[in-house]
Order: sequence, then C-alpha cells, then structure tokens
Amino acid sequence: MYPVRLLFAVLAFIGSPLSVPAAAASDYPSRPIRLIVPYAPGGSADAVARLVAPGLAERLGQPVVIDNRSGAAGSIGTEAVIRAPADGYTLLLHTSILAIDPSFKPNLRYDVQRDLAPVSMLVTGAYLVVVNPALPVRSIPELIAHAKARPGALAYGSHGVGSSTQLAMELFRISAGRLELRHIPFRTAAQLVTSLVSNDIQLAFDTVPGSRELVLNGQLRAIAVSGPSRTAAMPEVPTIAEAAIPGFEASSWHGLFAPRGTDGAIIGRVGAATAAMLANPDVQAKLRHIGMEPAPNTPEQFAARLAADIATWGQVIRQANIQPEG
Repeated sequence: MYPVRLLFAVLAFIGSPLSVPAAAASDYPSRPIRLIVPYAPGGSADAVARLVAPGLAERLGQPVVIDNRSGAAGSIGTEAVIRAPADGYTLLLHTSILAIDPSFKPNLRYDVQRDLAPVSMLVTGAYLVVVNPALPVRSIPELIAHAKARPGALAYGSHGVGSSTQLAMELFRISAGRLELRHIPFRTAAQLVTSLVSNDIQLAFDTVPGSRELVLNGQLRAIAVSGPSRTAAMPEVPTIAEAAIPGFEASSWHGLFAPRGTDGAIIGRVGAATAAMLANPDVQAKLRHIGMEPAPNTPEQFAARLAADIATWGQVIRQANIQPEG
C-alpha cells in the first residue's frame, strides 16, 4: 500500500498551491543545503537524517549537509533554524517533541507554530510496550489487570521527565483507567533498558530499535505496540488498540521544517523531493529496519498533525501534572 500512498503524496505536492512551474523555481537550490538536527549524533533523529539526506540531495541536485546542533533538549538547533534566512538553505529535521514543548517548557523562546513552516513529515514510529519477563503478563489486558490489583507496585521507565516515552505511558495509564504506576526517568535510553532487564523497573514504552534485539533474545517481553497498526519490524506484536483500548495511538514522528516566511515555491520543491525520496523501496526498507514507516504529507497536513499533537500532549501534561525538573 505504501508505494501507492507515496505516489499520491508526490502528486499532492505537484498539484498543491505551494508548487509552481519548474521555471519559476529553477534557481533553487543553487548551493548546498544545511539540514540542522537538534540532537547529537547517534539518536533516532540523526539516524533518520543520515538515511534521507542522500536521497534529498540527489533529487534537489545539491549536497544536503547534516549539522548536529544539540543542547537544551532540541531548543538550540531549533532556534538556529528560526534565526536563519528564510531562503530554503537551512532546514530543520525535528521530532514530535516539538508538539510537547509548548506545554512542557514554560519559558520557550519561540512559538513552534508561528516561527516554523512545516514542509513534510518524513516517518512515523510506534513504541514497543516492553516488560521484564519476570512480570507475569503477556498482553495489555493482563498488564492492566495486574496493575489494578497492585496499585503503585509497578514502576515504569522513560527517557526523561517530559519525554515522548513518558507522555506515551501517561496517555496509556489514563486511558486504561488511571492506573497507579511509579515513574522512573532516565537520562539515556541505555540506562532505561539496563534497568528494565535487571528488573529495577518492570515496564516501559521504548523505541523499536531500542528494545527489539532484547526482545528477540528473551531479555525483555514485548506485549504491544502503540501505533495505529502493527509495525513491520515486529508484525507478530498486536497494537494496544486491537488488544484492549480501541482508538488508542501514541506514535512519534520526524519531519522537515523551514524558517517561517520561506517562499512557498521552495517549500513545495523540497516537499516534492521528500515524497519522491520516500517512495524509493531501498529507502523504505532501511527506514523500516529501524522501526520507522515512511509518512510524507503536504505542509497543510503536517501543520494539522502538529496542531492536533500539541493539543493531545498538552492535555496529557495537564492531567498527569507533569512539571519540568529543577
């Protein structure tokens, strides 16, 4: 189904109001494009950037140079893009953390929706619900029943206070009847899985690449995925929605943004190149290997998804009373 959907995405860009005849945008790009990733090398955003940059460069006819600008949980790199000239030569590859920041960071120095221009989503990714094998549960209904029978006994880990993995678990906890679970935040993904394997914590929402091998070798047990459909990386694992909570979804995304004010013709050209690149079977296979699904869309569709996620995660933050540390 993806090749057909991706073809429609390409056609959507070609027919979009943002696109113009090739002659009108023929001078862009005329020099290398800087792709700022607001996280250090080695993380999921960096991995996605390194998979998509060559394909974008090929279709745009200029090098796409990755610039890792880590710090302040993504804010430093984001601000660098917002301050850059709105000429299409500085782009941002960010994650769905952008939809959490407005509600979680009270002193944010920019407005995500005002200061950034969505170009296209790149990929979506579900989380694995993983438990220590010593926990006597093999499904989401069993986990819910076990937690309700032992209020406060189970501890879950996350990638930090206000992280997407904490919010995904909090959405699940609330949706399952306000389960009483203890939250243990970790500074790194490696610390989280180490504590989960050693049974210091009992469960977590983790990325597919972060836990898949540990599940396959029996050190962890995967009982569900959090997305709207099963993941190609582990198709035998059911979704939370099909197992127990109809309509449940907690998934991450990575996407491209430009500084607000960037010409629509340039955004249209980058978007069309993105959709064409993601239609490449080799790129799709590499992305699915790390648990990601290609998900290009138009700037309007991406802006709507961003707005919906800001509303969802803002509500979760308020209901769970999640406060920044310090």
